[in-house]
Amino acid sequence: MPYLTKEKRAGYFSEFGGKTANTGSIEGQIALLTERINRISDHLQANKKDFSTHRGLMQLVGKRKRLLTYLSKHDLQQYRQLIEKIGLRK
Repeated sequence: MPYLTKEKRAGYFSEFGGKTANTGSIEGQIALLTERINRISDHLQANKKDFSTHRGLMQLVGKRKRLLTYLSKHDLQQYRQLIEKIGLRK
């Protein structure tokens, strides 16, 4: 069973990307990556010796960081709204 159904994925893109069909939006991609990172983090708390998953988690965190950097350079207001909505930084 996939970690996200089509309906959940469409919900993320409609909530953060504007439209369900707008799957390339930076905001939607960041929201999906955040969901995957949270799920993998929960998995790693239970399975501390799963090092290959830890490597994958670090790659996802890096990808999300690059997308956030791009968004902050191109649209600072949208970046701040997204950070507030997702709750990344305190």
